[in-house]
Amino acid sequence: LANTRAALKLTQGKKSRGIKALTLRASTELSKHIRLDSYRRRTMLATLQYAEINLTPETYLSNAIVKAAFRCLLIIPLAFVAPFVIPLVIIWGISGFWDSTKQAKVVVAEKRRKIDEELPRFVSTISEELHASRDVLSIIEGYLPSAGKVFKNELEIAVADMRSGSTQQALNRLAGRVGSSMLSQVVRGLVSVTQGDNGVVYFTLLAHDYQRLDIQQ
Repeated sequence: LANTRAALKLTQGKKSRGIKALTLRASTELSKHIRLDSYRRRTMLATLQYAEINLTPETYLSNAIVKAAFRCLLIIPLAFVAPFVIPLVIIWGISGFWDSTKQAKVVVAEKRRKIDEELPRFVSTISEELHASRDVLSIIEGYLPSAGKVFKNELEIAVADMRSGSTQQALNRLAGRVGSSMLSQVVRGLVSVTQGDNGVVYFTLLAHDYQRLDIQQ
């Protein structure tokens, strides 16, 4: 337990409560007995990484089980004091389990929402810039100073990816990480620009559609 608390303090930069360290310790032990098929593990790992949750898929699931089990421990004293409340405690434990398993998806959905909200402005910028340049990398770099925190982080990863490899592959990886249908349309247009297409008409129409959607929302 002391080792786990020390590790949490180093990785999180603050003192960890004993219950959190105990939960992680128990989750780590339980995770050794959890088996996931390759597809589910790969999907969960991608979600956890994008949500910036530094746990393996097995530990993430076992953490939800341990938290639910801790809640259900209340059944023991209640069995002597108020046994009629036991069903409510069981429901509370199950509810906590499902909430814990959805935590990463909630974080990912919120990050995706923030990016989608910014896309109308991003697309409008691309539409204007394409009149003067077809350099996708410079267009994205020019937008970075005005980008929101979440979208800026993704664009910085994409820019570094472009500098070290293929621009088209970097753009496709960006769309794959975020998982937004709106961003996928933007990436499709940017990829066509890198292939020599004009792109002005495409992004002008896309900017009009996104601005109208933004107004409706």
